[in-house]
Amino acid sequence: MTVHDPDEHEPDEPDAPAGAVELSARDRAVLALERRQWPGPGAKERAIREELGMVPVRYYQILNALLDDTRALAHDPITVNRLRRVRESRRDER
Repeated sequence: MTVHDPDEHEPDEPDAPAGAVELSARDRAVLALERRQWPGPGAKERAIREELGMVPVRYYQILNALLDDTRALAHDPITVNRLRRVRESRRDER
């Protein structure tokens, strides 16, 4: 799956609350890719390039921003909370 418009949000979903803006297809794809397990080194970076059409640096910038987005938390609380804990433990190590 290639996501073509990296900075655009999709229109509201029909059953979304009034005024709520859903996550873009790109943002949902980033979270979905992050949920997967990877067999070895380089597999995730290759998937980022091939499936999302972006460089890993950009992927991680987007992912980090999503961790602070309440819409991402509502969409995938398990993944977002897990990654928040990882991020926090890395900050504590510094």
